[in-house]
Amino acid sequence: MVVRDAREGDLPEVVVIHNAAIAETTAIWDSEPVDLAERSAWWRARVAAGYPVLVAEIEGVVVGYATYSQWRPKVGFRFTVENSVYVADRFQGRGVATALLTELLERARRSGAVHAVVAAIESANATSIRLHEKFGFRTVGELPEVGHKFGRWLDLTLMQLTLSGPVTAADGDGVPSTS
Repeated sequence: MVVRDAREGDLPEVVVIHNAAIAETTAIWDSEPVDLAERSAWWRARVAAGYPVLVAEIEGVVVGYATYSQWRPKVGFRFTVENSVYVADRFQGRGVATALLTELLERARRSGAVHAVVAAIESANATSIRLHEKFGFRTVGELPEVGHKFGRWLDLTLMQLTLSGPVTAADGDGVPSTS
């Protein structure tokens, strides 16, 4: 398995993985599939903002992807990102998500611009919760019945990993960072 930066040519496979998660799971709370144009714009925006978009590849086939981006749009949240990891169904349980999240968190640490990583996970997704716990994320909150999909209410588990690290420059509002 190889984990690397996504290229535009990977996006058709990313679309397939993303749309399967929409259609078959509660990992993504959308109901309409995306097309290649939408994922291309999404990928370009992430890359332009300096956020990683990674893919895992096995024998030349993209089998998963991961990314992070700013958690909320307010300037006070600029050192906090939310991560996403998705793996094609037939490749789950083979270490793909672990490999992707390992590299994604390493990129966050090396960036010098990420202090906290948030994961917002549908509460019944025990596999994703265990994955994040393995990396040191801890549950910081649960929001009952905040989503609705497949005719049922969904709870959201919020998990957080605080990175020790190099975010030490003035944070832009005149107050030095304390990390």
